[in-house]
Amino acid sequence: MNTVRLRHLAQINPPTPAFDRLADDDELTFIPMESVWPDNRLDISQRRRKSTVATGYTRFQDGDVLIPKITPTFEAGRAVLIRGLLSGVGTGTTELHVVRTGPGIDARFLLHSVNTHSFLKLGTAEMYGVAGQQRVPDSFLRNLAVQLPPLAEQRRIADFLDTETARIDKLIGLRKVQEEILAEKSYSSVSEALVPGTLAQPMGNWPWTWLPETTKDRPLVRLGYVCRLQNGLTVDGKRDVSGDVVTRPYLRVANVQAGNVALHTVTEITVPRHVADQSTLRPNDVLMTEGGDLDKLGRGAIWRGEIAGCLHQNHVFALRPEPDKLFGEYLALMTQTVHGRSYFESTGTKTTNLASTNSSKILSFPIPLPTVAVQRVLTRQAQEALDAVKGVSQHLSRQRIVLAERRQALITAAVTGQFDVSTASGRNVTDGVNA
Repeated sequence: MNTVRLRHLAQINPPTPAFDRLADDDELTFIPMESVWPDNRLDISQRRRKSTVATGYTRFQDGDVLIPKITPTFEAGRAVLIRGLLSGVGTGTTELHVVRTGPGIDARFLLHSVNTHSFLKLGTAEMYGVAGQQRVPDSFLRNLAVQLPPLAEQRRIADFLDTETARIDKLIGLRKVQEEILAEKSYSSVSEALVPGTLAQPMGNWPWTWLPETTKDRPLVRLGYVCRLQNGLTVDGKRDVSGDVVTRPYLRVANVQAGNVALHTVTEITVPRHVADQSTLRPNDVLMTEGGDLDKLGRGAIWRGEIAGCLHQNHVFALRPEPDKLFGEYLALMTQTVHGRSYFESTGTKTTNLASTNSSKILSFPIPLPTVAVQRVLTRQAQEALDAVKGVSQHLSRQRIVLAERRQALITAAVTGQFDVSTASGRNVTDGVNA
């Protein structure tokens, strides 16, 4: 097996004469970075007129291998062999390297070569730029040493890997579908536990058309009657930082997730002590965000006092239930039901796929309110169902990770000649992971 520099086997970021031959009004394929995914996840459905993409974009043609250059897309192994472009030509994000193979290397073999662990590790080590904006230089690709078997062997390896990686990708896809089904299962389980009949017997009465008929032991009560809302502090450059001030950690919108609080990045802020006192979180507060993705709006998470003296910004609301009327865990789970999702989506202010709410709408949230003792029982039942689903989901997620690791290991072993693909079947690739 010979070792050859890639620049002797392929053109790196070459010109594309086929693009120049198109008329200004001709349409061609346009590929933004979010559309660059391997296998059937590659999206080549977008179109642009040549005149709108004549400058400032990367050009390529059918048969080219596209390699993302920027972190973290490069490390994710999202290189693709492009086919099926409109008129055989495309443009896209400038964050792509284009490799056009010559007669000495099979394009599919090259694609598998740039998905090996060693290639990704070497490329990551060659990145330059500031954190979060690091890129792989084209000099790395030009000087890349490729272990090159004869062309016929390259094609046998590519045929083998195409078949085996497709099989593994199918298993990974099935696991992902199963995880999505489980997520819906947990959603429906919590909904039925806290608001029975939501999925099967909605009354259709305006304005809460999704709600079933409530019973006397579960009256519908607006949140403001049983809960106080604390606003957060405004974070801007105009705040007074003189006199009696304190420096405290504070939570941003990014910290408040559906059902949990993410504490891996918590920022600090210096504010007057009296301002801090007005925005200090207490254990068992229910946190909700003012805005975000439409399908996450209104999700509640319990603050358990993980950080002493922690504050929250004004885009995060802290709800403080009256202990003898409302159990905080019950409220947090209620925001994850069909009722909670429907209420906040229907009352939120929407822009494209983003939405926002406000304190008035939160305090107007109508919730079925049994006694606190019953709330605790229902919360425990719903949480047990969530935990059971979470356990299965974590198992499926681990299987996906194992499959992805074995996929890359198989590619590396085949491309580097660690076994003879003509006698291999790939049967052992997914041992221990049932379909």
